[in-house]
Amino acid sequence: MSQRVNYMKVAPEAAKGFLTVHGYLAQSGLDKNLVDLVYLRVSQANSCAYCIDMHSQDLHKHGVPFEKLVLTAAWREAEGVFTAREQAALAWAESVANVAETGIPDADYAAAAAVFSEKELADLTVAIALMSAFNRLGVAFRNVPVAAARLAKAS
Repeated sequence: MSQRVNYMKVAPEAAKGFLTVHGYLAQSGLDKNLVDLVYLRVSQANSCAYCIDMHSQDLHKHGVPFEKLVLTAAWREAEGVFTAREQAALAWAESVANVAETGIPDADYAAAAAVFSEKELADLTVAIALMSAFNRLGVAFRNVPVAAARLAKAS
């Protein structure tokens, strides 16, 4: 697989807008690892290898155990691994990222709203939307995961 278009290079103003939102989220007050965990789960839901690789690496660099990263895709079955707050964020991430299938039911909203303040929930939803947009760009333009390029060279 080779990259089709480097959207950061050919559409720098659009990329700048996304990066501005990313910067806002970094200072929003949400825990960085929680946001990265949501980024990872949304990227898994959207099958974006580039973003899965990036956010797995980021979380690992920040001390999240490898086993937790591996279990993120099946977090509902990984009892005791994820905090209640992480579980609520992951459930909300799945509901919002899969909006065409879920319609984001009132029960999903109520569960997230029980754990997050209105501002936190708004910021978390912006993070999910941003990552979904990045995933669509990454998949559409075939961004090559850093790990895949490294592993291909080692083979």
